Amino acid sequence: MASFTIPIRSDKLQLSFSVLRELCNVQTQFQNVTILETEVFGKALLLDGHIQLTDFDEVAYHECLVQIPALNLPKLERALVIGGGDGGVIRELCQHDSLQHVDMVEIDQGVVDACRQWMPNLSDGAFDDPRVHLHITDAFPFVKQATGTYDLIVVDSTDTYEEEEGEISEMLWTSEFYTDLSRLLSPGGVVVTQADNHVFCPYSCEEVLALFEKVFARNGFYFGLVPSFGGYSGFVWGSNDNSLATSRTIPEGFGYLNDLNYRLAFSELSFRR
Repeated sequence: MASFTIPIRSDKLQLSFSVLRELCNVQTQFQNVTILETEVFGKALLLDGHIQLTDFDEVAYHECLVQIPALNLPKLERALVIGGGDGGVIRELCQHDSLQHVDMVEIDQGVVDACRQWMPNLSDGAFDDPRVHLHITDAFPFVKQATGTYDLIVVDSTDTYEEEEGEISEMLWTSEFYTDLSRLLSPGGVVVTQADNHVFCPYSCEEVLALFEKVFARNGFYFGLVPSFGGYSGFVWGSNDNSLATSRTIPEGFGYLNDLNYRLAFSELSFRR
């Protein structure tokens, strides 16, 4: 049984786990896609050696990313997903009967193919849902040219990693990109993005929130408990005319979200020091 080590904060903080076998290791045009079968986390998806999700706790990540803002919308009929090639975001969106149309913009077909083959539970059939429209292209020009509006925009792109350069998502962490997203929001619409581990990598959340403060009239931060990410995952949201409630009654049926975990997400465990 092999041991595999992933960075939580470059080489300053790492997480090691036992690997039963390697299921997939593909070099695409953009990145290395690896899927491992682990003893504790189940299957794990890594991009260029960085953990993206695991079977064990992906539901916590995806429900926080998608359902927390979705539960605060006046309506959810149209959604835009940036990244999310594993399919977890569209799976969560497709649970909403009110949803009519999803545009999913993913740059790397290789991620979609690997996850559909080796981790089909992530999308749970959502790629075949007629409401989902997959665009294999660069999100930066896509949103600049888009003319429709969306009730929810979910940015599920890779992080910009400490002491690394040249990430394929670099242009997605700019005010120009989020200004385009702001233009695409319907009344009451919300943009949300993952924002790294706010406890061990507070600089990431601070930079993303500062960016949202420049672009969106209303903005904020919340978090979820994701053990494979080093314990925590931060999220930043923005809107032109809506705000997320810090407490609400959560419908039954979620794997992670409930009334308590929702309130925890907006609690004072903050990256601000």
